[in-house]
Formats: sequence, structure tokens, C-alpha cells
Amino acid sequence: MAKKKVMKVTQTKSAIGRLKNHKACLMGLGLRRIGHTVEVEDTPSTRGMVNTVNYMVQVEE
Repeated sequence: MAKKKVMKVTQTKSAIGRLKNHKACLMGLGLRRIGHTVEVEDTPSTRGMVNTVNYMVQVEE
């Protein structure tokens, strides 16, 4: 079985005052606070969530 691709996503800005669906994307990615970093699988669904909140996160592949 091939190794799954993983992205490191770090929240760089606050979720206060943002749209509900943007907050939901952050929670779906597992991000809780500024500076929090998570590793998520590189799938089309997670890629879409990252693109939705791209102004609040930093991505390392």
C-alpha cells in the first residue's frame, strides 16, 4: 500500500468574526487556536477546506 500524502496546516489568524462556514472548515481540519498545527491527509475534501480558509492558514506539503 502506498504511503498517504500529508499536509501540515497551521492557523495563523483568529476565527473571531469570521463566517460560520469558515469556522466550520477550521474545526473540520482540527484547528483550534492561532499557532495550532495539524497534519491532515491530502485529499480533495481537505484541499477544499484549506482553500476556503487560505487567508487564515499556512500550508506545508
